Amino acid sequence: MNTDPIADFLTRVRNAIKANHRVVEIPASNIKKEITKVLYHKGYIQSYRFDDSSVQGTIKIALKYNPATKMPAITKLERVSSPGLRKYADVENMPRVLSGLGIAILSTSKGVMTEKEAKAQNVGGEVLCHVY
Repeated sequence: MNTDPIADFLTRVRNAIKANHRVVEIPASNIKKEITKVLYHKGYIQSYRFDDSSVQGTIKIALKYNPATKMPAITKLERVSSPGLRKYADVENMPRVLSGLGIAILSTSKGVMTEKEAKAQNVGGEVLCHVY
């Protein structure tokens, strides 16, 4: 049993980027699916597919690289809140990642979203990770 499935998700993506893999396969859960959707809509991954043929299902993520320099779109992916130490942010204290160049992914009462979307909807929540 994995105690922190979100950290496992981020680690699998990080390891696939370091090994220059094109596709990474991850066991699915609802929160991982929502994080994947946010990464896709913000342009950090090329595409994704949810495969629900097995009991748990899997997420297949096609990683995005610059065609000219072969550099990955994701340079850093770090977990902020952990099961042992939760980090929360309200609307006034939203985290800024790389002075606004990166994104912070939050789990709010209105779903998983970036810090800018959460500020626009006037909600706070748990800061899951930083991406840039």
